[in-house]
Amino acid sequence: MELENMMNHKLKFVLLASLLPFTVSAAQELTPWYVGAGLGVNNYEHIATQNGQDDPYAWDVFAGYMFNDYFGAEIGFRDLGNADWTNGATSNDAGVKGSTLGLVGIWPLANRWSLSAEAGAMYYSLENSQNNGITSSKYSTNDFAPYLGAGVGYNFTDNLKLQAKYRRYENLNDDYNIVEADSNYWGLELSYRFGSPAAAAPVAAAVIAAAPVDSDNDGVYDDKDQCPATPVTHKVDSVGCTIYENVKNKEDVGSIQFANDSAVVKKVFYKDIERLANYLNKNPEFTVEIAGHASHVGKPEYNMVLSDKRAAAVAKILVDKYGISQSRVTSKGYGETQPLVAGDSKEAYAANRRIEAVVTTTTKQPVLK
Repeated sequence: MELENMMNHKLKFVLLASLLPFTVSAAQELTPWYVGAGLGVNNYEHIATQNGQDDPYAWDVFAGYMFNDYFGAEIGFRDLGNADWTNGATSNDAGVKGSTLGLVGIWPLANRWSLSAEAGAMYYSLENSQNNGITSSKYSTNDFAPYLGAGVGYNFTDNLKLQAKYRRYENLNDDYNIVEADSNYWGLELSYRFGSPAAAAPVAAAVIAAAPVDSDNDGVYDDKDQCPATPVTHKVDSVGCTIYENVKNKEDVGSIQFANDSAVVKKVFYKDIERLANYLNKNPEFTVEIAGHASHVGKPEYNMVLSDKRAAAVAKILVDKYGISQSRVTSKGYGETQPLVAGDSKEAYAANRRIEAVVTTTTKQPVLK
């Protein structure tokens, strides 16, 4: 009995604490908190036989919290009523009551109707009073029992809801194997959700604006277009102006080739380097990358180093002999990764041991769609 009293006091405290937010939020929008009570009938299986009967009336009180429109948690206190029966010469009067904690799922339907399902556990106290005609005795048992439930609900308002409920309790047993029962409950529950629905936001009057115009069909409306009459084939930026790009061109420096395993530039090829220097002098805004290549005779790692040396040798002649600024000349070796002629012939090897000049111009060309 002391344990039951302690649990009852605990439940009252939890219920009282859960009500504290209601006083703050009741005047605000609809809150996730609700409270309610129910009344119904209960049938204990296995213990009320032909020589006994159920006292069918059961009741409960509860409080809950909705995590969202479909899922919540609920605590409560339930009294499942009593059952009377005679076992031989001994009469029994047993009842079950206790605290519950469970999860609730809700499926809203049309026209304020909804379906619900629940599952949880009941910490119950089972009390049985016995009388054999001579003496009377009483005992109690405390334990946990699982339960499942389902229901159909109707919202009279956004706050007030009525539900028809069914619950099934399992393993309502005592410690003496006198009571071994399950339970079926049918009843009605009335619940109240605190707060009020949020007021609908006022609908602003529609503003009729003139349709935007894009005269040159470049995708930018005239009110933002800073470059009217842009050709429709050009890509444009956010203000309607043509996007330009610098173009990279390969400038042929002739047949500058190298002997096998050599990075020495032969004098006969200086005229080709001079022609590149003259081109750069006429276009002082241009820069050049000297790209060195090698045939695939030998190890790739060695060929990469060799091609880099070949490129550097030509770049040095451009700078030292023909006066091209060092800042405008770079060199890089590509090894055997970009062959000009495929195959393993002597001609292919000779053609692949070469120098190319990649000139970056500042000539602007429009980027086309």
